[in-house]
Amino acid sequence: MDEILDAVDLLADSGLEGIVTWLVRVVGLVALLAGLGLWLFTEMGLLVVPALLVLVGLVLLVAPSVLLFAAELA
Repeated sequence: MDEILDAVDLLADSGLEGIVTWLVRVVGLVALLAGLGLWLFTEMGLLVVPALLVLVGLVLLVAPSVLLFAAELA
């Protein structure tokens, strides 16, 4: 966990935190929409893949804010 916070702190010091944050959020949004699309518009018998995509998408949407907040506290 310390390595992740060090990497986030390095990004914050270099001024790239905004770009990286939005890039991770866009990937999370794409994963969320892909999971919802697989669940709603296909006849997949196994719902594990869409559920995992939705879960990963939600985590990626929230994770940048939490990591930057934790880096500021540390």
